[in-house]
Amino acid sequence: MLSDRRPILLANARIVDPSRDLDFAGDLLIAEGVIREAKRGIHAAGVPEGTEVVDCDGRLVAPGLVDMRAFIGEPGAEYRETLASASQAAAAGGVTTIVCQPDTDPVIDDPAIVDFVLRRARDTAIVHVQPMAALTKGLEGHELAEIGLLKAAGAVAFTDGAKSVVNAQVMRRALAYAGDFDALVVHHTEDPNLIGDGVMNEGEFAARLGLFGIPKAAETVILERDVRLVALSRARYHAASITCEESLAVLRRAKEAGLAVTAAASVNHLALNEIDIGPYRTFFKMAPPLRAEEDRVALVRALGEGLLDVVMSDHNPQDVEVKRLPFAEAAPGAIGLETMFAAGLRLVHNDDMKLITLLKAMSTRPAELLGLQSGTLKPGSPADVIVADIDAPWVLDPDQLKSKCKNTPFDEARLQGRVLRTIVAGRTVFEYVSG
Repeated sequence: MLSDRRPILLANARIVDPSRDLDFAGDLLIAEGVIREAKRGIHAAGVPEGTEVVDCDGRLVAPGLVDMRAFIGEPGAEYRETLASASQAAAAGGVTTIVCQPDTDPVIDDPAIVDFVLRRARDTAIVHVQPMAALTKGLEGHELAEIGLLKAAGAVAFTDGAKSVVNAQVMRRALAYAGDFDALVVHHTEDPNLIGDGVMNEGEFAARLGLFGIPKAAETVILERDVRLVALSRARYHAASITCEESLAVLRRAKEAGLAVTAAASVNHLALNEIDIGPYRTFFKMAPPLRAEEDRVALVRALGEGLLDVVMSDHNPQDVEVKRLPFAEAAPGAIGLETMFAAGLRLVHNDDMKLITLLKAMSTRPAELLGLQSGTLKPGSPADVIVADIDAPWVLDPDQLKSKCKNTPFDEARLQGRVLRTIVAGRTVFEYVSG
């Protein structure tokens, strides 16, 4: 694997830059950690001495992916995932920036913990790691965290991770407080009281399996409330994981009203549905749960038209001790850093959307929302770049994944599209070697 920072010329490529709505055949030159040029006809004779010239043979060159929602166990649950292992998985999947969640031990609700994560990532990770900090102290939903201090320490957004802030007054204050600092509030929209004992999507399939269901109202009730609170505070708000058609209607009204409301869907909810659970397959147990096929189709349509802003992995490693259990008792969550792009390409190969639309939702748009300089191939921007063969067929072998845990819903799935090279800040941090 190459690790130096010598100039790189990615020649004879299909260059897709969602930040400028560009898709053309050309070349891309990287030098001193930034993108120098992206155009047709950069000749090898005119590049700096010592430049590595890579013939891409028409393969994709695009901005590195920005995964806006990933749980990493460090600090406190390193047995599930570390910053080092997560970054290796990310690089193999074309993710050049991981946005990690605050539900660690200790919780990322103190500037010193933000600093620890950033320093630890600099020392051990091979991709960029950007921490989200807690919205409330201890993720308990009662007392607001010090948003101003946490942002100054380097937090890129604020969330209570996999928990919803149930108290509407606390949420209103959090939005108002965040608005003072132009901070992005990212919220998990699931009412725990409506979830109750539910473990999968409420409906006929859950009834057939004899499992308690989670109604879609658990999501839409919280989202509807949040949108109304955003109208009071005028803060920037992002719904962390939208899963159903009813929530899309709420999102559409919010955007039409001119509110600063955005939303993401996980690649799992775009590629899978509740039927995939089959005979109680716990690797398909997620929070929020996989929904019906009509909801999945609605999400894909919303992404294609730009109503949904972001696609994220919702990477949540769980070990065998909490996954190899009866479905109702198993922990929710699936890994996804390494498979997000390949699974998302299913939508492109099925002609559900254009490649540039998918890349925008996985790179440009999350970077914009978080105030990052990545997600673009503009000259002068950081050289976070991927090279991929979007047509390469392969079968996923969980044992080959780089995450510490192997709880992937794409176990032995046939995928089409593989990342061949990942470049972070001008350095090649991953190269695919066949066999």
